[in-house]
Amino acid sequence: MNIQRQQGRSHPHPHGGDGHSHDPGMQLHSHPSGVKGFLYGLFVPHSHDTTESIDDAAAASSAGVRALKISMLLLLGTTLLQLIIVLATSSVALLADTIHNFADALTAVPLWIAFALGRRAVTRRYTYGYGRAEDLAGMFIVFVVALSAVLAGWEAIGRLIHPHTIENPWLLVAAGLIGFAGNESVAVYRIRVGQRIGSAALVADGVHARLDGFTSLSVLLGAAGVLLGFPLADSVIGLLIAVSILILLWGTVKSIGIRLMDAIDPGLIAQAEQVLGQADHVTSVREVKLRWMGHRLTGSATVELDTHDLHEAADLAEQAAQRLRSALRNLDDFVITPAPVDGRPR
Repeated sequence: MNIQRQQGRSHPHPHGGDGHSHDPGMQLHSHPSGVKGFLYGLFVPHSHDTTESIDDAAAASSAGVRALKISMLLLLGTTLLQLIIVLATSSVALLADTIHNFADALTAVPLWIAFALGRRAVTRRYTYGYGRAEDLAGMFIVFVVALSAVLAGWEAIGRLIHPHTIENPWLLVAAGLIGFAGNESVAVYRIRVGQRIGSAALVADGVHARLDGFTSLSVLLGAAGVLLGFPLADSVIGLLIAVSILILLWGTVKSIGIRLMDAIDPGLIAQAEQVLGQADHVTSVREVKLRWMGHRLTGSATVELDTHDLHEAADLAEQAAQRLRSALRNLDDFVITPAPVDGRPR
């Protein structure tokens, strides 16, 4: 007997208060403290927050699209301001940063398309829907960003071979600050929304924007080198920016790649087992499976019940499913197979 909640169907939440789980036992993630914890929170944020997630798929997609629209406009504005300063300074380091920020702004387009595709209903060919388009868009983003880094690095190498005088180096200071402010504001917004809707691609894009913000600050080092009488410092910094971007991309590749391989945070499995195990008449929980389809979860489980009555088992299984959806609010389809305690087939 399978109990399934169809995707898109509204469902009540039996929990009280503000609709969030406050069970101390549900705090399954441990985080480092001190300086390491601070850096961990900056560059390795979780892509899910089970107590703050938006439980409606359409609302979650709308929030993701809105975040992409606003962040794209912010990055395009940042790029325009930096481009003006590039023309005034001829800085290759700033040019590398400007090209990269422009590429980052454009990466919102495929992710936007993916969110739109994810809203489509399942078909007989795509029985799980189109949620994976979001992860494919994430891989395309990686390619675009890598290409921008290669182009910027090529330009920096050309300037090392054929040096060019940097004009108005003090403007580079302003450009670096502009790049940092623009990228950090986009990072905060994308990560916050990505966590609420459970989107690894959006969180990764936000972390990438944060790294880009610190990369923009490195333009200041190039300006300092020029002011101190080292004109090649600008080209060297530009090359280092390009190399650092390629290195930092590995984190994004890993984040998206494990989603495509159906990897799941073991903490989510442990949380699902704990929630189901606390449901009425459930004596054992086994074979819990979860997978991400874009920014939504789907999965299944087998639970042992202390009843042999078919109708009662169906009701109890549905109650357990409701309890789990209350804890994992971005959970859509979930199949529960009830089994008697003695394990005999029905």
